[in-house]
Amino acid sequence: MNLKDYIANVPDFPIPGIQFKDITPLIGDGDAFRYATEQFVQFTKEIQADIIVGPDARGFIFGCPVATQLGIGFVPVRKPGKLPREVIEYSYELEYGKNTLCLHKGDVKPGQRVLIIDDLLATGGTIDAAIHLVEQSGGEVAGIAFLIELSDLHGRDKLEGYNVLSLMTY
Repeated sequence: MNLKDYIANVPDFPIPGIQFKDITPLIGDGDAFRYATEQFVQFTKEIQADIIVGPDARGFIFGCPVATQLGIGFVPVRKPGKLPREVIEYSYELEYGKNTLCLHKGDVKPGQRVLIIDDLLATGGTIDAAIHLVEQSGGEVAGIAFLIELSDLHGRDKLEGYNVLSLMTY
């Protein structure tokens, strides 16, 4: 199945000059969504992950069905103020400011093999923060999976040494 057939290109969104990759047609099509999920499930089995971690919110969309299908847990990574218990935080620089991501303390156990799933790899800032949170918790990042990778933004450069799967590359 050619998953690119289910991605809508939206020019000048959210700002002029950006060619936004809209995944909603893919997740709105049962066959395409199932196919993408199955690719992630196979990768999860190959790397023998114990748990899935996904950044808010599109990491939830792909991480939860994979975790459910495999009978393993899912751990959300969110922005400050969105998780009710004690969290660990990681702040990082963006080209236009700063961002912080949080993970509930203790949700990733020391030694757990973790697959981090997100929809898009662009510059790599979000996924780098998720890696730091997992590793700070004592988890081992067994793999990282994306629906889409924007290769011209070189986000993969931040992921050297990690097992990375991208279902589509632009």
